[in-house]
Amino acid sequence: MALSDSELILEAQKGNSSAFEELVYRYDRHVLSIAMKYSGNNDDAKDIYQEVFIRIYKALNKFRFQSEFSTWVFRITTNVCLTYKAREKRRTMVSISPKQDEEVQETIINLEAEEKDSPDKKAMDSEVSKNIELALKELTPKQRMCFTLKHMEGYKLKEIAVMLECQEGTVKKYLFDAIRKIRLRLKEYSVYGENYGS
Repeated sequence: MALSDSELILEAQKGNSSAFEELVYRYDRHVLSIAMKYSGNNDDAKDIYQEVFIRIYKALNKFRFQSEFSTWVFRITTNVCLTYKAREKRRTMVSISPKQDEEVQETIINLEAEEKDSPDKKAMDSEVSKNIELALKELTPKQRMCFTLKHMEGYKLKEIAVMLECQEGTVKKYLFDAIRKIRLRLKEYSVYGENYGS
């Protein structure tokens, strides 16, 4: 029977590296997915991914079970995304292990393979999707993060507010501004623009 997150955390806090590896395994694809959708760049996504798990590794002994572990992980992920600067991506990143670098690359390849023939991938080749991508680049980091979490990852407003440590009303404002900017760029594609308001 598989151990719960809480049991794995307690084991990892005692220095059990296998328990920590299992925690990474449970959340790595989701963390990488958010990083890729937020950054729009594989290299940046890998840097963000590494930074997230380095922070989790360093802070795990301070985790006191005052929130769900998943919430804590995704809060760290959003913080790393928001503070990450693409022009600093060349800085030296400390890996937890060489094996993890290989697993990051393998996960990206698997994600790309899964999405290769999907409707989403085909849509990315369309003019509308190109305009959405351009619009996303024009958003502020928090607007983009809220939009990514809501419309690409499917989180609820309350969950996003917890991750960003702000009020739901603030999340709504970020989303409203993000959608308004995207609609402006998509004004000639009114059907798609309306879809992003739902």
